[in-house]
Amino acid sequence: MKSDLHPGYKVITVSCACGESYQTRSTQAGDVLKTEICSKCHPFYTGQQKLVDTAGRVDKYMKKYKKFQA
Repeated sequence: MKSDLHPGYKVITVSCACGESYQTRSTQAGDVLKTEICSKCHPFYTGQQKLVDTAGRVDKYMKKYKKFQA
């Protein structure tokens, strides 16, 4: 097998917007992977309904279709 063919597989820290963080291994460059939703705060895993708004998409939708509401 050729040497230096595969990327490095190192330990990184995954941190979520909810404050949860854990360590895993990855080939990603950098030491930290930032996510918006993890298994601790995702509605599928928690069983609680929660509105997840990424970059104001819900507000943009509501402004666009506000004229159709009676």
